[in-house]
Amino acid sequence: MNKPLSEFLMYLENNLNYSKHTVENYKGDCEKFHEFLIHEDILFDDVDNLIIRNFLTNEMLNGVSKQSCRRRLSALKKYYDFLLNKNYVKRNPFVFVNMPKTERKLPSYLSKKEIDELLKSNRERTDELMLRDQTILEICFFCGLRVEELANLSIQDVDLNRRIVRVFGKGRKERLVPFTLDCQKTFKQYLSQCRPLLYEKSLTPTTAFILNNRGEKLTTRGIQFIFKDIEKKANVPYELHPHMLRHSFATHLLENGADLRLIQELLGHSSINATQIYTHVSLDALKDEYANAHPRAKREK
Repeated sequence: MNKPLSEFLMYLENNLNYSKHTVENYKGDCEKFHEFLIHEDILFDDVDNLIIRNFLTNEMLNGVSKQSCRRRLSALKKYYDFLLNKNYVKRNPFVFVNMPKTERKLPSYLSKKEIDELLKSNRERTDELMLRDQTILEICFFCGLRVEELANLSIQDVDLNRRIVRVFGKGRKERLVPFTLDCQKTFKQYLSQCRPLLYEKSLTPTTAFILNNRGEKLTTRGIQFIFKDIEKKANVPYELHPHMLRHSFATHLLENGADLRLIQELLGHSSINATQIYTHVSLDALKDEYANAHPRAKREK
């Protein structure tokens, strides 16, 4: 790895407090561009719009999606901003590059009835991990956590008396999210009945709120596996994943009249633009309700 890239990655981690996962993504994107320039025998300061377009074309021909290309352009623009600030280059050629247009997919979510069925079905399990998994489901749905936020949650971040979760999101940005009385009851049961049994299996002490079946802190991949396991054990046909419950959290809030700015704050979005996608989801739900309820909206059989 060259010196400028190494310095850039340290800057992301130490100055901007980016997660290791995000830093790894930036590293991969920048290294891809480095490889392209070396192959084409192009110097960093010689990069222009044509070279960038050739790079994008090459990426797409190799099966890279438009969404991934957008992310790479964003990473490279930030990288060149850093290089420019450090006088490694004389200009940033990515400033005026247009992002490839992509279709924005609406997030999948569960209806209130489906959420109720999921929580009830999981509660009916009799295995030792039921309470742990119920806690995961409830904190993801009632607090809208990202998978990384759930993995990094510590016992100290969960205030049972005030019913508040302290969450550290992207860039270590802190936010407070309330939870319900039902959650409070579940969390207390998990902490008194399930977590101590899991903790006894651990070889390394941890303050992580949620533990895996070996008593260790969860990983994001481990959480994804747990969701698939819940789907099988609770016998629900929802193709569960953590973000589905986060999307359900936001959609239900909006459908019940919550302000978009409040939802933005609860989700930890830095921009309202990221939150506005839920207005489209809610509108689709409204159309479905209208079609089901209005006698003239129903198709004649």
